[in-house]
Amino acid sequence: MNTRLPELVDATLALDNRVATLTLNRHDVRNALTGTALVDDIVATAEWVNAASDVSVLVITGAGSAFCAGGNVKDMAERGGDFAGDVAEVAERYRRGIQRMPLALSQVEVPIIAAVNGAAIGAGFDLANMADIRVASSNATFGETFLNLGIIPGDGGVWFMQRQIGYQRAFELTLSGRIINAEEALTYGVVLEVVAPDALMTAAMSHATRIAAQPPKATRLTKRLMKMAPDMELKAFLDVCAVFQGMCHNEPEHLEAVERLLARMKK
Repeated sequence: MNTRLPELVDATLALDNRVATLTLNRHDVRNALTGTALVDDIVATAEWVNAASDVSVLVITGAGSAFCAGGNVKDMAERGGDFAGDVAEVAERYRRGIQRMPLALSQVEVPIIAAVNGAAIGAGFDLANMADIRVASSNATFGETFLNLGIIPGDGGVWFMQRQIGYQRAFELTLSGRIINAEEALTYGVVLEVVAPDALMTAAMSHATRIAAQPPKATRLTKRLMKMAPDMELKAFLDVCAVFQGMCHNEPEHLEAVERLLARMKK
């Protein structure tokens, strides 16, 4: 068991009943990803989760009124921080900075649930789309607003969004730069569920605990299959399924699950 939590700077991390909860904790800047240590914290958490056999689900949420406001607009205006320098300097800063976040989260082996408590704007919207399931507070808003500022989604957000909601809807939201409310997000398939603000974490944890109760190794393998499926030919995919199934049949958790089912059938 690996219960030692990583040391984070601008986020908090808790582990309870196989569910890890990462809370972005820079509400003073609406949990902006630039000008803070949040990208480092997210990457550290992703790496820790993959090495932690006692984690089955990762929940990500934000402290304060925003889920994540994306980039720090003040730094953009001043051409400071991550946005300073010529083309090559800015590009390299993106590669070494915020682009580490999608790379890390795309490699997380356990299901990720985003509990979107408020504004998810720009890279904050993209962060939510990097999760497998999104649950939103009724006062959450979502906006792929990069083009409004004359920039593109430099964190690769459109790669995730069109896989979540399809090319046409993702294209419209990205090119219009408009902000949608939680109900619109539900209609578009951006989120799975919309709940009252005070019920958000309960709803997110309901999904998380249900998944966390499943056999952990099979859960990780199933997520891998879900991620691999869209980019594979059927025959190659079935070959992977066969190997993964062989692995599952040789795990103690499989036999334990079968024995529990047989015991229930006898009652």
